[in-house]
Amino acid sequence: MTYGDGRSGVQAGRLWAGGVATAVVAGFVGAVGVLVARGVLDIPVWLPAGENRVADASALGVALTGAVAALVATAVLHLLMATTPSPRRFFGWIVALATVVAMVWPFTLDMSLPGELAGAVIAGLTGLAIGSLLTSVAVSASRP
Repeated sequence: MTYGDGRSGVQAGRLWAGGVATAVVAGFVGAVGVLVARGVLDIPVWLPAGENRVADASALGVALTGAVAALVATAVLHLLMATTPSPRRFFGWIVALATVVAMVWPFTLDMSLPGELAGAVIAGLTGLAIGSLLTSVAVSASRP
């Protein structure tokens, strides 16, 4: 299956299957990161200063945010593969910059410094997973 008129060289079904699998991995990276930070390291990541819980709605929110980010990244990758020269190079830059934004975000919230650092690490690992997995998916979803 290809995108649009079939000349773009994108196997859309393969790309999106990889994107969904990447979303599952990204969700798990976020969930495991929160559980390790809170439950093992006793760092109250993504909690207001002074609060400490192992699991709550914010942990689910982190997992869902990672999964949605992976699906959005898949859509961006699909668009780039269908329309631009060197799509993987542009995609790499987009994912890297989005990951930096996600890593800075925790420092804008009302959390302790250890929580902010843990949030940045979780965001960085999630971005790394999304970027590396989708780059591999792009290679396998490209038509010669």
